[in-house]
Amino acid sequence: MAAKNAERTLVDRWRGILAVHARTMCHLDRELHQHGLGASDFEVLDVLAGETSEGGTGVFRVQEIAERVHLSQSALSRLVGRLEKDGLVERTMCPEDRRGVRVQLTGKGHALYVKVLPLQRAVLARMLDGVES
Repeated sequence: MAAKNAERTLVDRWRGILAVHARTMCHLDRELHQHGLGASDFEVLDVLAGETSEGGTGVFRVQEIAERVHLSQSALSRLVGRLEKDGLVERTMCPEDRRGVRVQLTGKGHALYVKVLPLQRAVLARMLDGVES
């Protein structure tokens, strides 16, 4: 009986995490849509604008971005393609590995990022206030 209760508690916690994630992503998508972005789009811009890459240049390999935004390589490639088409990022070939692709923000991408950052952070604060970490 105790094992069943522990298992139920574990599953309930997991489903709670999933529910918070889903609600937060929906709110982010809704708020960011007015700026032509979705939650995943913003996550990529946030990675590119925030932390520095391994080389400290602000230019990231696609694999580095994928590790931070938790998207498959193919989903991320499509997303980066859309961002590039919109003039928010640019892709270049990796000089040390011709198979690799690097991505960086454009001036337009950085300006949009700065504009929507407070909105995204406000949604996170509102949605995650009181959620256990």
